[in-house]
Amino acid sequence: MRYKSTRGGVGDLSFIDAFLMGLATDGGLIVPCHIPSVDLDALKDLSYKELAFEIFKLFVDDIPDGDLKGLIEKSYSTFDTDQITPLVRRDGVFVLELFHGPTFAFKDVALQFLGNLFEYVLKKRHTYVNVLGATSGDTGSAAIYGLKGKENVNIFILHPHNKVSPVQELQMTTVEDGNVFNLAVEGTFDDCQAIVKTIFNDLEFKERYHLAAVNSINWARILAQIVYYFYAYFRSGLDEVYFSVPTGNFGDIFAGYMAKRMGLPIKRLILATNSNDILYRFVNFGDYSTGEVVKTLSPSMDIQVASNFERYLYYLFGSEERVKQLMDEFSRKKKLSFDGDILKKVREDFESYKADEENTLNTIKSFYEKTGYIIDPHTAAGVFAAEQSGHEDVICLSTAHPAKFPEAIKMAIGIYPPQPEAIANLKNKKKRMWVVDNSVEEVKNFIEKNLEKG
Repeated sequence: MRYKSTRGGVGDLSFIDAFLMGLATDGGLIVPCHIPSVDLDALKDLSYKELAFEIFKLFVDDIPDGDLKGLIEKSYSTFDTDQITPLVRRDGVFVLELFHGPTFAFKDVALQFLGNLFEYVLKKRHTYVNVLGATSGDTGSAAIYGLKGKENVNIFILHPHNKVSPVQELQMTTVEDGNVFNLAVEGTFDDCQAIVKTIFNDLEFKERYHLAAVNSINWARILAQIVYYFYAYFRSGLDEVYFSVPTGNFGDIFAGYMAKRMGLPIKRLILATNSNDILYRFVNFGDYSTGEVVKTLSPSMDIQVASNFERYLYYLFGSEERVKQLMDEFSRKKKLSFDGDILKKVREDFESYKADEENTLNTIKSFYEKTGYIIDPHTAAGVFAAEQSGHEDVICLSTAHPAKFPEAIKMAIGIYPPQPEAIANLKNKKKRMWVVDNSVEEVKNFIEKNLEKG
């Protein structure tokens, strides 16, 4: 399998080279040169780890099978269930529990693997990297837990100051390993993401400091997330499925889109947003335009520029040149418009619904009253979207443990959710972070200063 950029300036990369490059050097995102198809019958009875190996090796041909199996085994040994992503049925919908990793969020599924993959690759190549990423809440803690204490790697994570949940902030900032740097940016997640992309596009700086990506701009993140779509489908016992996916950055749902392209019988992907509704407007009205980021009860979706959207545009138009034109236009105007046959094609892949704060709280409350099962605010957006769709047998992705958002749960049902011990113990730990201005130069200076000091 070879890899290339969505903008056409980079091609013929191996998986490891694509993984280390993160963001393509022409500013685009990396995609496989072809999408492999699968034999569903050969995969249906596999365990999660066995399934991960079979899916991964379709895209990875430069890591020996034995080593790849070892990386998978090590990565998923940190989860609290052998199923890794259990599927349960409640009130007529399937709930895919993606929160059984060390930080209780779906990002662990990919980032435990990425942490071990970084350590493996860097040791093989006798080199080092400095990981730079932005987070709206869950990516940061999952990346830190995947990379803390690892050899030959430092990690710099930007999060919007006071705009993630208290538990998310504690999970990031109470890690004391010397290779971990938490930067709280005085801005929004979109600002953090823009800083990271700008720094990656400074190729001289990127090369000098061996920068690598851990956000979902890194193809390996998408690859790891494809697996649980297959796993959920096989466990559901259904012939065809709908998936409802709460998303802000388009990464999680793009993994589902790839699974569909590989042959998984997904009727349609239901895209759930909160009040930050750029993706909802894209699907329903062809309007992909930025707005002001609204702070909500589901902060991981408080995003107005979806970094994985470019990958979908590549498959939608099938042209690197057209993608480059569109992304240049978006960079200038902060908006794109779609209509006609293109929008019709989009709606063959997706339908979308928006959950505001009232919808979110009411969904948490009603789901709890009917089932006794507590869902977090992001999952509630997905369940709300599934209900709005009217489809039967929808698989809803549950992206975080409700204990990560206790205040929202208390608002909805009048009680706090039970806390896993690892979350309860966070409040007794010291915080370690650096508050910085919303400035590319300040972040670059911080990186330079700390790496040169080290």
